[in-house]
Amino acid sequence: MFNVFGGKMEFFQVIQKRHCTRSFNPKKPVSEADIAKIIDAGKRAPSAGGIYPVGFAVVRREDLKAKVTDSTANVLHRMGFIAEAPVVIVIYADIDKATAKYGERGKNLYVIQDAAAAAENIFLAAIALGLGACWVGAFDEDIVRKALNLKKNERPMVIMPIGYKNKIKNLK
Repeated sequence: MFNVFGGKMEFFQVIQKRHCTRSFNPKKPVSEADIAKIIDAGKRAPSAGGIYPVGFAVVRREDLKAKVTDSTANVLHRMGFIAEAPVVIVIYADIDKATAKYGERGKNLYVIQDAAAAAENIFLAAIALGLGACWVGAFDEDIVRKALNLKKNERPMVIMPIGYKNKIKNLK
């Protein structure tokens, strides 16, 4: 048996337990140690050509979480559960880094694949640590870029709210 993160949960249990959490306990913080493990998992995801163009913005400030949440309003509907989470990780990709090595294919495919691989690792690491998470892809990139002071070449790819689940039944 292979146990992740010091035996908290067996790997295939993590896969089976993975689902999107849309109700977080905003009063129960996520430890810095757990965030470090989660980010480390994201950094260990595979990357096309080993260039690792993916970065991670850890958002805890209420005003920034509100801006990130508001970025979803014009795309689908405002996903207020994002702001409930004690921490939000925004996964972004350096488009220029991928384009420099792979041209248009790097820009239009590899950065998306790299960000998706990092997001999945982050998602599974959160679950392994007993946390809930949700993969959010429907948002206005420009609003997120501006809120987090990302550079023009840093494209936000995934918003991942993370925290302890509320005791209510979560949507799948």
